[in-house]
Amino acid sequence: MATTPGDTNPTTPTRPVRLAVLGSPIGHSMSPTLHRAAYERLGLDWRYDAIEVRSGGFAEFLRRLRGDADAAWRGLSLTMPLKHEVLDHLDGADRLVELAGAANTVRFAEDGSLQGFNTDIGGIARTLGEAGLERVHRAVLIGGGATASSALVAIAELGAAEVDVLVRDPDRAVGVRELGRRLGLVARVRPLAELADASSAELVVSTVPGGTDLGVSPSDALIGSAVLLDVAYEPWPSALGAAWLERDGRVTHGLGMLLHQALLQVRIFTSGDLFEPLPDEAAVLDVMRRSL
Repeated sequence: MATTPGDTNPTTPTRPVRLAVLGSPIGHSMSPTLHRAAYERLGLDWRYDAIEVRSGGFAEFLRRLRGDADAAWRGLSLTMPLKHEVLDHLDGADRLVELAGAANTVRFAEDGSLQGFNTDIGGIARTLGEAGLERVHRAVLIGGGATASSALVAIAELGAAEVDVLVRDPDRAVGVRELGRRLGLVARVRPLAELADASSAELVVSTVPGGTDLGVSPSDALIGSAVLLDVAYEPWPSALGAAWLERDGRVTHGLGMLLHQALLQVRIFTSGDLFEPLPDEAAVLDVMRRSL
């Protein structure tokens, strides 16, 4: 009988469980550090690696993975540019993937089927909760990619009614605008240059890479009123994070989001259930946080 990723047929020899984070660039990823700390605390001898996979390369990686008879592949974490690309290869997906149109987590079922999940949304909501922000009326979102879609869902779940989405090319952000309509909030897509004149808000979420030069400085009104969640963490501070810190603004950077979305991924990889807490989950979260 042919084996598949995640095959646990008791008649076959035990194979090492493997997981990985895929993306490009991937060398800076802290995901291996977080996941290895979690599995060690849980007493699981699982291997978790970072693997460079560029845009257009997921299908070939999946083909090679399915042919790996020496390991039992349990799941994958995905970062840019693969969160959209993976959708064509999923056999099933949770509600959040379907809503955001992006998956950052996949798990192989015992029959080899590929199930998609989105833990970015929960990671954003949890790190904002730690920062004391549990309700939002007005927010500003910078960026229009896969992570921006997840951020928009998280912002909507915090109760926002209005979101200004600032991007370099508004014509390429139609998907974000349409997502806002489905979520029941007003998502106004604006040129990034309007960051300089932005009015007050409770929250700003930046989803652009840490080394990006936005070419514009945020307004004093925005910095003075809003918590900045910058999903970037390398290099830190980002240009936007530095602007907030220089003017004594409130900032939480991407390691918090990374930590909490990784904890949710560990739930998925161990039990297949996003909502099933881990054994002694507080202790697992603690060792993951200290690993950073």
